[in-house]
Amino acid sequence: MSDLSTAMFTSFDETKLAVHRMGEGAPVILLHGLFSSADMNWIKWGHAARLVEAGFEAIMLDFRVHGESESPTDPANYRSGVLVRDAAALVEHLELEDGAYDLVGFSLGSRTALHATATQVLAPRKLVVCGMGVSGLNEWQKRAAFFKRVIDEFDTIERGDPAYFSRQFLKSQGVDRVAARLLLDAMGDLDLAKLSNVTMPTLVACGVDDQDNGSATELAELLPNATYHEVPGAHLDSATKPELGEAITQFLSVP
Repeated sequence: MSDLSTAMFTSFDETKLAVHRMGEGAPVILLHGLFSSADMNWIKWGHAARLVEAGFEAIMLDFRVHGESESPTDPANYRSGVLVRDAAALVEHLELEDGAYDLVGFSLGSRTALHATATQVLAPRKLVVCGMGVSGLNEWQKRAAFFKRVIDEFDTIERGDPAYFSRQFLKSQGVDRVAARLLLDAMGDLDLAKLSNVTMPTLVACGVDDQDNGSATELAELLPNATYHEVPGAHLDSATKPELGEAITQFLSVP
């Protein structure tokens, strides 16, 4: 797209991260899913363009180990809560004040956004969490164990194995498996009691057939100021549906 620009910035530990920008309106920071990228979740399916058409600027981070960002393999680059710290570094880099931007996540991006807001590291005007339920927050180690198996048994997983599709997706994205395993270990569970700190207007959007991260409706009930919205699809394909971009844009467009 002609108005898409990409630049690198330096995060808190000197890791270089890619940020992609479209539009010139009110800033919306978008955080993608695990082993995906800004392009895969936000650009390819038109969600960013829809936001731009509605008068927003789409600011899309590639997490470390993802997309065009660096993939360090030194364990020192994977301190606890590293992705929250990266998101905070982006907000600081952009010189955005509390309440002066919106925050949107899908799957891992939603998890990161909820950790950041629940611990009061970030304070967006509005929050959108897509493809996330309760167990994706407080039972992360179970979810991580599945992906660690994909990494550890990468060369022996065969078609028909429940992990085969994830293995193929990981391969297609060219993810550094050493760095990816370090990243998985840098994520912890969220104390659900801290969700009471997420007081900004929040949209919880989830695919009708998506149970990958537990109950999204239960998550919406735990948040003080949340609305639940169902979109077509299961976990991964819900991110490809225009209904997801429409729901995000409509929610952020309401004053």
